[in-house]
Amino acid sequence: MSAAPNSAHPPFVLLHGGRHGGWCWKRVASALRQAGHMVYTPTLTGLGERSHLLNPDIGLDVHVQDLVATFEFEDIEDAVLVAHSYGGMVACGAMERISDRVRRIVFLDAHLPRTGESHSDLVGPTRAAEHVAMAERGGEGWYIPPSDASWYGVTDPDDAAWVNSRTTSQPLKTYQDPVGGTERAWSHPGMFIECVPSSLQPHILERARKRHAEDPAFPYRLLHATHDAMVTAPEAVTELLLEATTGG
Repeated sequence: MSAAPNSAHPPFVLLHGGRHGGWCWKRVASALRQAGHMVYTPTLTGLGERSHLLNPDIGLDVHVQDLVATFEFEDIEDAVLVAHSYGGMVACGAMERISDRVRRIVFLDAHLPRTGESHSDLVGPTRAAEHVAMAERGGEGWYIPPSDASWYGVTDPDDAAWVNSRTTSQPLKTYQDPVGGTERAWSHPGMFIECVPSSLQPHILERARKRHAEDPAFPYRLLHATHDAMVTAPEAVTELLLEATTGG
């Protein structure tokens, strides 16, 4: 079914972060559909319900192609693309090929790389080394095992059990690979939502705040919620995403 342009109810493409899957958007996706929007929640190769495909060769380029293919095979146009956390790496890389299909890109506590940067570059050497150590300890040297839901700020027992039952391992290569061009992502109309307190490194937030100060098409919003806000504060996330359909 083609997602034809609809100025009042554009489709949403909700992209998850590291070690998550499309499942994490369940509550937000339901609310957006109730508001009249088509919603797509792709899962990147090797994660979530596609975890049976996990292998050492999965890199950032595979995940970029996953997102591009979603737009192409679903005929998605005029969409609001929402990227969470690591998903910002994927979305920025994919925008070089899908920017003409995207109305607005929303970064939900997400990484905002420049051309040639990797996730490891953005998190810094200490955290990058921790990822390598996690892979060495419990991931055969090439994948990062899941972290407890509390790492993402999920503390409600029922929510934590749900998240812990669905998070999966992340190929280390996806964090170490440099992204290709990101110029279109940086020049495209967008919005940045910082979850307070954010799990992102300060310089990531400084980038987004600087762009907001210089670019009126790039509003910056604070959301008093945990990093996994789509799980812990779905109503507030939905409200901000609906705001993004009209320019923020």
